[in-house]
Amino acid sequence: MLPEILRQNPNFSFALADNGLTFNFFRMFELTNEEIRRYSRHLILPEVGLAGQRKIRNTSVLCIGAGGLGSPIAMYLAAAGIGRLGIVDFDTVDYSNLQRQILHSDADVGHSKADSAKAAIQALNPNVQVDLHKTRITADNAFDLIRPYDIVVDGTDNFPTRYLTNDACVLLKKPNVYGSIFRFEGQASVFAPHLGGPCYRCLYPEPPPPGMVPSCAEGGVLGVLPGIIGCIQATEILKLALGKGTSLIGRLMLFNALDMKFRELKLRKDPKCPLCGPNPSVTELIDYEMFCGIQPEPVNPGSNPDEVSLQEMKKALDTPSLGIKVIDVREADEQQIARIAGVPLVPLSTLPQRFTDLDPNVQYYIHCKSGVRSMKALRFLREQGFKYVKSVKGGINGWADEIDPSVAKY
Repeated sequence: MLPEILRQNPNFSFALADNGLTFNFFRMFELTNEEIRRYSRHLILPEVGLAGQRKIRNTSVLCIGAGGLGSPIAMYLAAAGIGRLGIVDFDTVDYSNLQRQILHSDADVGHSKADSAKAAIQALNPNVQVDLHKTRITADNAFDLIRPYDIVVDGTDNFPTRYLTNDACVLLKKPNVYGSIFRFEGQASVFAPHLGGPCYRCLYPEPPPPGMVPSCAEGGVLGVLPGIIGCIQATEILKLALGKGTSLIGRLMLFNALDMKFRELKLRKDPKCPLCGPNPSVTELIDYEMFCGIQPEPVNPGSNPDEVSLQEMKKALDTPSLGIKVIDVREADEQQIARIAGVPLVPLSTLPQRFTDLDPNVQYYIHCKSGVRSMKALRFLREQGFKYVKSVKGGINGWADEIDPSVAKY
């Protein structure tokens, strides 16, 4: 009875009783003439054909992040005819995203990334069912978000979310198609212990110390790099859907764009892995911010005794008699983009060699781009005996917003 209903009603949907989600059956039993034209280059591949294209159409994928990696992943999966694509993203589009996040355009700046992603995907292929999850994935909602999908793809850029995604996928027995990027380098793999491979914890048992690995906002990223890594992730998803080829399960692919070189590392399951090993100690989701050593934001953001405001920094610059000196710990190429007159440059990368040039008895206000590296510099100088140092909250981007709009933001 049900197959006949589906044949007569191509867009037949029903509500799943246990969680209220609505599913579309993607016309499982045949391709329309329009779909045959659209996917004709797939259909003439012996490894795909009509049966393979139906498998692609009947596969559901949850894409965590609609940014640099999520953009090419979502676009190529939609073009390939994936049946159902979930997008998890709570952020809004910023001008700085447009250099690499091809889901979004100038007109989307200031708007929801999830909404922008859905519009771009459906403009490319209206046959794809797009589910939006405008929320941050957390230990509280991860199972509910991931459980309805066949495959999960990690397009995130922070360690707490990577460990959370990995743990939830392992516990739910879902393939986790992983990718990460930084500056000119990227890596990709597929973590699926239930298919015989290792998990992310087997590769990285412990997260790096907080602040040890700069974000793309701090270190930069070549705009095309997420396109390359994201396309590799999309390829792995299609291979999983088709059941064809040799996947990246048990392998870590490394790419260097400057050298245009690919390398591969063999990965094995860690018999001591606390998650996928024979004697797991991680059997439920945990506090991943705490696990990664990230301190929670203070209830009152202005209460951090190590920070000063942009207005206090301006007062120090305008009133030399106060005896407070301001230093910039960004890199030299960043100062060429934007600078504040009269503020000397002491890059954080050179601070261990140059801190002896500073007077430990003088009060310093330290600024960077947004306030992250200035806090690192503060902690380093405190360790060297500097008692009178403060980090400027908001950095030069905040200065451009609140003090001097002629200073460029980047």
